[in-house]
Amino acid sequence: MSTVLAPARRQETAALRTRQIHAVAACYFVASFAALGLPPYLTEILPSLGDREARWAGLLYVVPTVFGALCAPVWGRLADRYGRKRLLLRAQLGLAVSFVLAGWADSLPAFAAALVLQGVLGGTFAASNGYLAAAIDGHRLSWALTLMQGAARLALVAAPIVVGSLSPWITPHRQYAVLAALPLAAALMLAALPEPPRTGQDGPPAPDTGDTAEDTTATGPATGALRTLYALEFAFVLATVISYPYLITLIGQRLPGLGPVVGGVLFALPHMCYPLLARPVHTAVAGRPLLGAVTGLGLVAVALAGHWGAATMASFIALRLLLGAGMTLGLVSLSALAADASRGRRPGRMFGTLEFISKAGAVVAGAVAAVSNDVWGPAAPVVAGSAVAALTAVVSTPVLLRWSR
Repeated sequence: MSTVLAPARRQETAALRTRQIHAVAACYFVASFAALGLPPYLTEILPSLGDREARWAGLLYVVPTVFGALCAPVWGRLADRYGRKRLLLRAQLGLAVSFVLAGWADSLPAFAAALVLQGVLGGTFAASNGYLAAAIDGHRLSWALTLMQGAARLALVAAPIVVGSLSPWITPHRQYAVLAALPLAAALMLAALPEPPRTGQDGPPAPDTGDTAEDTTATGPATGALRTLYALEFAFVLATVISYPYLITLIGQRLPGLGPVVGGVLFALPHMCYPLLARPVHTAVAGRPLLGAVTGLGLVAVALAGHWGAATMASFIALRLLLGAGMTLGLVSLSALAADASRGRRPGRMFGTLEFISKAGAVVAGAVAAVSNDVWGPAAPVVAGSAVAALTAVVSTPVLLRWSR
């Protein structure tokens, strides 16, 4: 399948060393702490800013995501023109500035403006992936993107716990300012890394045709493969993220008397699977990532559908582990597809667009989850996620069969 996805294989000139790849992933992990760990505490932050009932929490939760999605393609194109390392440093420093402003904001408008700035100036995930794709290729790039997803999963699990543990001494609001030191430290570490070399794809950008979903340097089957990647990314994010907002409420209804700590562990269980399963899954899907993505969607569909009738601790544990297996298989396969699709393309532009697609899926997921919960209750979002995953797997099967020939 790699021949379908790779119209022109780039040379691996001045490839990053393994420890440098690990450094990029580690920098993304530490920079993600405030971005992922503090939003769950908005209901505690907003009353001190005048919103006593935290009515704006839901909207402010997605503000950085919305503005990050809108700006990611622009930053990606600028990275292709002015240098991936420069734009990666810009993203880390932008996060540090926005976190400081959020931590010292003394009114709701000022805090909201800082969150807008976080979305506009951030984009560390796309910037990191674009940097890696400009320096390495093939199997190494696929594994590097897998490591980046692992960093995101670890931050999603660890950050809320750390923020909660620090809360007795530093309020979550002021932790924004304190945790700004993390992206600043990441920027200092990244400054020591090399700038990826210019390649034939790094000249002045071709005239914009209005189609942001494809690169003018790749046509034919490769363009179709890129569109397939974007569609799978959107559907996978939508299917999984839609289950996040009201899962704790659902667990509380099905298992009354369960403490918040156990509920949090059940929520985090699928994300804990990723670090354990990523390497063997990466080996298994090499050469057939589309099959892995479709299979992962199928597992996600089955696991989320099972939440509808789950009523015991054992059933929830089993379903969360199955969901973790499906998420790991899907995420690793999407990383492999992205690595193949980046060949012969400007990586900043491609990963910027991919980040836009991913964040758009998350925003849609949040909106659908809120509406379905209001109408049918907390089980509705997970069932909706199951339906999205199952439908995507079915629709993708003909593409899988065609590519397998």
